[in-house]
Amino acid sequence: MAKQTIYNAGIYVRLSQEDMRAGESLSIEHQKLILTKYVREQGWNLVDTYVDDGFSGTDFNRPSVQRLLSDAQTGRINLIICKDLSRFGRNYIEVGQYIDYIFPLHNIRFIALNDNVDTANRDSNAMEMMPVINLFNEWHASSTSKKIKAVIEANAREGRYKSSYAAYGYTKADDEKHTPIIDPEAAEVVRRIFKLRSQGVTPRHIADQLNADSIPIPSDYFYQKQGKVNPKFTRHLWCQTTIRTILNNPIYLGNMAMN
Repeated sequence: MAKQTIYNAGIYVRLSQEDMRAGESLSIEHQKLILTKYVREQGWNLVDTYVDDGFSGTDFNRPSVQRLLSDAQTGRINLIICKDLSRFGRNYIEVGQYIDYIFPLHNIRFIALNDNVDTANRDSNAMEMMPVINLFNEWHASSTSKKIKAVIEANAREGRYKSSYAAYGYTKADDEKHTPIIDPEAAEVVRRIFKLRSQGVTPRHIADQLNADSIPIPSDYFYQKQGKVNPKFTRHLWCQTTIRTILNNPIYLGNMAMN
C-alpha cells in the first residue's frame, strides 16, 4: 500500500437487535465516542460517521455501510475505522474480500481498533489472526440466531405473547404468558372498524371517518397512554393500510398467532 500523509477518515458504527442485549459497551454512542477520540488523537480528518442502527452484520445490504463503501471507492475517504471486525460485518467471505482485495485496490486503509487490525501493517500478528476472527464472528452470528429462533419457537408453543407491543385494542397482562387483555377505549375503535367493514364500507372510507372524528392512530394512542409524543410518525392520520392490518389480524378473532 502506498504511504499517505493525509488521511480522510470515515468511522463506521453498527448495532443489531441482538447486540442491544450486550449493554452500553456496544452502544452506538459508545462506539462513536472511542472512534472519534482515536481519530482526533491521530490528527486525522474526520469526514463522516456512518451509522447502521438495528442492522445485522451478516450481510452488507445496510444503508450506511453501502454509503461508506461508495465514499471510499470514489475517494471521499481513504481510511475506514470501526470498533472491531464484527461491527464491520459478520460474513467471513465478504469481510475478507473487502479487506484483502477491494480496499487495497482503492488504496484504502482499514482499522478495526479493538482487534488491533490495521492494513497499514499487514505483517502484524493481528492481521494474521484476522481470518480466524472473521470466521468466529460469522459462527457467533449463526449460533446467536439459532438460539433466538429456538426461544421464539418455545415461547410460541407455550402460548406466551412475546410481541414487543400488544395489538391495538389490547394491553399485555402481568401474568407469565403476558396474556392479551382488552383495552376498553381502543377496543371500541376496533369494534367500529369491523362493524363498518361488515356494512360494506371500504378501508379507505373507514380511515376517512376515523380521521374526521379525530381518533388517534394506534401508535399515537400507544404513546399518549405513556404521556409521550410519538417519535415514529409525522403523518398522524389513519390510512387504508392500517385498517387492513387490523382487519386481517387473527387476534381479533380470539386467535393468538405467534411465530
